Amino acid sequence: MKPLKTFFVEPNLPDELKILKDLAYNARWSWDSDTRSLFQRIEEDLWESTGGNPVKLLGSVASSRFSMLKADDSFLYHMKQVRQRFEEYLAGDTTWFKRAHGEISGPVAAYFSAEFGISDCLPIFSGGLGILAGDHMKSASDMGIPLVGVGLLYQQGYFHQYLNHDGWQQETNPENDFYTMPISRVKGEDGGAITVEIPFPGRTVHAFVWLVHVGRTPLYLLDTNHPDNDSIDRQITGQLYGGDQETRIRQEIVLGMGGVRMLDQLGLEPPILHMNEGHAAFLALERIRMLMKREGFSFALAQESVMASCIFTTHTPVPAGIDVFPVELVNRYFAQYASEVGLSMEDLLNIGRFPHQDSATGFNMAILAVRLSFGTNAVSQLHGETSRQMWQNLWPNVPLAEVSIGAITNGIHIPSWISNEMGTLIDRYLGPHWREDARDRVNWDRIDQIPSEELWRTHERRRERLVAFARGKVRSQMDRHGASQSALENALEVLDPEALTIGFARRFAPYKRAALLFRDMDRLVQILTDKNRPVQLIMAGKAHPRDHFGKDLIRTIVSQSKKYNLQGKIVFLEDYDMQIARYLVQGVDVWLNTPRRPKEASGTSGMKAVANGALHVSTPDGWWAEVDDEGIGWTIGGGEEYPESQYEYQD
Repeated sequence: MKPLKTFFVEPNLPDELKILKDLAYNARWSWDSDTRSLFQRIEEDLWESTGGNPVKLLGSVASSRFSMLKADDSFLYHMKQVRQRFEEYLAGDTTWFKRAHGEISGPVAAYFSAEFGISDCLPIFSGGLGILAGDHMKSASDMGIPLVGVGLLYQQGYFHQYLNHDGWQQETNPENDFYTMPISRVKGEDGGAITVEIPFPGRTVHAFVWLVHVGRTPLYLLDTNHPDNDSIDRQITGQLYGGDQETRIRQEIVLGMGGVRMLDQLGLEPPILHMNEGHAAFLALERIRMLMKREGFSFALAQESVMASCIFTTHTPVPAGIDVFPVELVNRYFAQYASEVGLSMEDLLNIGRFPHQDSATGFNMAILAVRLSFGTNAVSQLHGETSRQMWQNLWPNVPLAEVSIGAITNGIHIPSWISNEMGTLIDRYLGPHWREDARDRVNWDRIDQIPSEELWRTHERRRERLVAFARGKVRSQMDRHGASQSALENALEVLDPEALTIGFARRFAPYKRAALLFRDMDRLVQILTDKNRPVQLIMAGKAHPRDHFGKDLIRTIVSQSKKYNLQGKIVFLEDYDMQIARYLVQGVDVWLNTPRRPKEASGTSGMKAVANGALHVSTPDGWWAEVDDEGIGWTIGGGEEYPESQYEYQD
């Protein structure tokens, strides 16, 4: 049934509290604990029930509560302090970029990504790639780098996970309510919503533009749920990584080509376009078309010009993880484009293939991105070696060591992941400068000034909070399964706040080997039930809905825990998200990482744990291969690599 009329309800804030709306619609609160505590003071239970979403909170608070707050001197004083720091932050007078480069008008780069992990209340991400993109935006904001993000706004984000009684993963896909999220629709001078028009075969697809303020950094998101589109095109941005290959190529056309058109329509002219994975590689083709039309360039000349302005970051260590579209599909969606730019379809297809490949070979988005970029980088030094091997054939007769793919190891946005307690302790001994420029090694060298006793007390408080949080999650999970009252009460006794706590949380892809600890159950039982040296394990993570092997790993962990009566020692937290991740990395003693080398391109979850004082235990893969001699953990094995036929022996 179509609605007769749509109403959008906004909170009626008193004038004294108007700043709360500005604070809510800038995602800086996601990494500023003082701003979050201000919203929490409005109504703590409501803050928890809205999932820490300040926009939804403000829309749910009774007007009588606002009347009380505007007369509360303590709250108003707190709000004044938060407002002052917020305005100073936005002014950015002392940022690294301004000190190094002075004032620059307009963005220096546009960062394209299929997903961005800013906050759980903006669910447009699935895992590591999106979390990295979100941290990238936040770090650029802190450092004052004039960056602009480009992505897609999905009606359904990544799935929510729950386990059935047997431990088998189930999925739900709730709809996103854009009007209770920290986003706003971008409007033109006439007050109407800006619409981007993207050419598709035989039609034009229209997309709304939404804006997320990530501190000082704008993130623009395209949304095809537009009334001028047919029902199929309205679903292009329906679900993150949903649908078949045709849905995927449509999404990537909207992201890449639509993203370039959107920047042009908004009057933004970043000299650099950065592709975070190959999903956005069509942006280079659109920029070529625009240059040919505006400047009268030939395709070859426009291609050279575009190559000089594009950068590609590859995250994938295996060919199977890259989008390769069938020739028929590319023909259907790019025949008109090829005609416009004066290329044959075969010439266009060859841009996305290795040299001399068969004409039936599909169109590889990573190859397209490499070919149309002046720089390609992997995401760790080891991944750089893997990537040069993967793509060596793009540089025929060039020695492997000279293949033009570099490596920039991924990092994290420390203020987003460090606990309030640890952050306050570091502030006290290092000052606050580390929050806006974490690269200052001299500043971090002063970490030894913090007394070990203070560090340990801080860590113990976080472990206690993790255990309390995990108990609450376990109780909720058991309640959903109809557990008895006595069982629910027992759930509040699982785990020991003083036991050595090991954390393992990540996507349940087979190469990450989540069940490796469970290969020798007798030994694991002996370790976990040692009364003199208690040890416990907290795990979380999702398997892709179509990855039945990954789902079976989760089922194995749950069933083995029950079989050996280890439910109080092993806990699996359902529906892994940013909140669960923060509790884990801030509270565990040891972070466990067991990928098959060199399958983990970089990995960053362990960095977050280390930043909170946890020790790292990992195979020498990804980022850990570069720092395993730094005295912050232990390495499993000596860097051996095995062929697929010997994986069982390796495990």
